[in-house]
Amino acid sequence: MSVGLLALLDDVVALTKVAAASLDDVAAQAAKAGTKAAGVVIDDAAVTPRYVVGFSPDRELPIVWRIARGSLINKLVFLLPAALLLSAFAPWAITPLLLLGGLYLAYEGAEKIYEMIVPHAAHDRTAEAKARAAAPDAQVLEDQRVSGAIKTDFILSAEIMAITLAGLGDGTVWSRAVVMALVAIGITLAVYGAVALIVKADDIGLALARRGSGVLAAIGRGLVRGMPVFLKVLALVGTAAMVWVGGGIIVHSLAGYGFAGPEHVVHEVAVAASGAVPALGGVIAWLVTAAGAGVIGLLAGFALIPIAGKILAPASRAVKQLFPTRRKEA
Repeated sequence: MSVGLLALLDDVVALTKVAAASLDDVAAQAAKAGTKAAGVVIDDAAVTPRYVVGFSPDRELPIVWRIARGSLINKLVFLLPAALLLSAFAPWAITPLLLLGGLYLAYEGAEKIYEMIVPHAAHDRTAEAKARAAAPDAQVLEDQRVSGAIKTDFILSAEIMAITLAGLGDGTVWSRAVVMALVAIGITLAVYGAVALIVKADDIGLALARRGSGVLAAIGRGLVRGMPVFLKVLALVGTAAMVWVGGGIIVHSLAGYGFAGPEHVVHEVAVAASGAVPALGGVIAWLVTAAGAGVIGLLAGFALIPIAGKILAPASRAVKQLFPTRRKEA
């Protein structure tokens, strides 16, 4: 009996070690996949705070929570099953979808840069005024903002999940599902946790400035004065991330179709630059690679601006006229 019990315990220990190793592997894959999607995550965090602007402070965190909940639903209910189905039945579709996502990110980033060069502020203010006039009360306006944020998040979340799926190696459908779910939950918590801190930072600063003294009051005043600058910098970083990530996806996707020239050129330039300063070789190689991807993304994005404006937008309006949305009567 004792020998049998010891053998059973040995089996239990062995199974435990295998399970622990599997969990470590899943965690490592989730961390690696999440890192690859970092550029899209930065843009997601940069875009979301603007949906909260203009509401009373007591509604800011509830709005962030509503958007975060919608983001989780996007990732776990819609995108995760779709990604798993694609990987099982149409793996060939992953690369073209990634390429389309990269082109979209490059276009969005280039359009933002174009608007910085040729401002559309008056148009934006007119659109915002129309939205406010059409909204009978603050709740309707909040619902509209949340709906818009969740729709934007769906596109960014789709790119995050596609990048995550493409970065996974061979494995069972369950291990892929667990890794992608971990990435989805982790990224959502990180992004919207950061957004919550960003939108409440000025309130925290104001409270410290009013109630604190000495160093705390100085920190509070610094937060109040610094947040507008920080939000502008964050928007710039988000735009750069869109262009860089979009360009990187385009380059990698083209290489998958046999057009490896751009990827080779960027790689060779990065190797040469890193060799010039061996002490900082890794950092320089990364910066040059990101810059090369950014240039390619910017060129692709600017090329897409007239296509989107003169072909895709009119086509979209024509489709909407054919299938008008029915508005609920008040």
